[in-house]
Amino acid sequence: MKAIVYPGDGARPEYTDVDLAAPGPGEVEVAIAAAGVCHSDLHVVRGDWDVPTPVVLGHEGAGEVVAVGEGVEALAPGDHVVLSWVPSCGECRPCRAGRPAQCVVAATVTAPGGVLFDGTSRLSAGGEKLHHYLAVSSFAERAVVPASGAIKVRGDAPLEPIALIGCAVATGVGSVRNTAGVEEGATVAVIGCGGVGLSCVQGARLAGAARIVAIDLVEGKLELARRLGATDTLAGGEGAVERLRELMPEGVDYCFDAIGRTETTEQAIEMLALGGAAVVVGLPPTGSRASFDPLVLAEADQRILGSNYGSVDAHRDIPALVDLYMDGTLELDPLISGRRPLSEAPDALEDLAAGEVLRQLLVP
Repeated sequence: MKAIVYPGDGARPEYTDVDLAAPGPGEVEVAIAAAGVCHSDLHVVRGDWDVPTPVVLGHEGAGEVVAVGEGVEALAPGDHVVLSWVPSCGECRPCRAGRPAQCVVAATVTAPGGVLFDGTSRLSAGGEKLHHYLAVSSFAERAVVPASGAIKVRGDAPLEPIALIGCAVATGVGSVRNTAGVEEGATVAVIGCGGVGLSCVQGARLAGAARIVAIDLVEGKLELARRLGATDTLAGGEGAVERLRELMPEGVDYCFDAIGRTETTEQAIEMLALGGAAVVVGLPPTGSRASFDPLVLAEADQRILGSNYGSVDAHRDIPALVDLYMDGTLELDPLISGRRPLSEAPDALEDLAAGEVLRQLLVP
């Protein structure tokens, strides 16, 4: 099959031939209908994160099951699935406690090792092992993934737009609903209006927030944020905290950092009202450090929350988000900047780095 391989060491990703082995026990093979281009893929190419290489990129996608491995009973060929980059083992302590987004096996085996649950890879090229990215590798014509990472959804939902639910939308909406638990009537700010940030905006709208302040450097993204539910918009960058305080002197109940830079995390904390919570949703480069005044945090009874994958239960939340899209409550199509062939993935990553686009879909 064709796939996008990042060789490592800052090299340009390559569109090349890759061999894909059949699914093993507890695994499924999926024909990829569309894959979203995300900043997490860009972090890998930039060298921000320590990821084993060479690796087939991509962690957001949707498609159709074409084969199942031994022991798989919940899925069958022909099923439509959204791919989850945190497949749950179902047996570790967080999984048993109902927190599959914190699966120990996903955190310690599949993600850092670039492998599937059994510690091996189904990907190779010329006899050389290739690594899976977050147990997905959706920048390809097909993917073999753990069955728990292929979330069955209704068959009438179009596969291309719902691919975004696998990462950006689940992360953004989930951070509002699951991590923060934003209540009706709350005030919310969102720093960064990319795919994840705009999903935070929509999550706040769905939660019934009274005011939703979208913050970004790009006016076009702020216009889209208003369309998707923001009640106010502000220019980001230096002075954003002061501009927020001019608009809302008491601060906000919840501030979501959908970028994940040191400066935006610190701004999110400084924008809080008494008793507020700053939620770090965007993922920063490895080794980043942010600072805050612990005395102010304690006296103001504030919180700093980390949100991995929107604290989702993928098998519960992803089908529910698909339903919301199908009934018109959740908008996905405005998040899609364009569709491109798989071969243009390297260019799509460059456009993302330039801040020119929201979510691009690679369509094999």
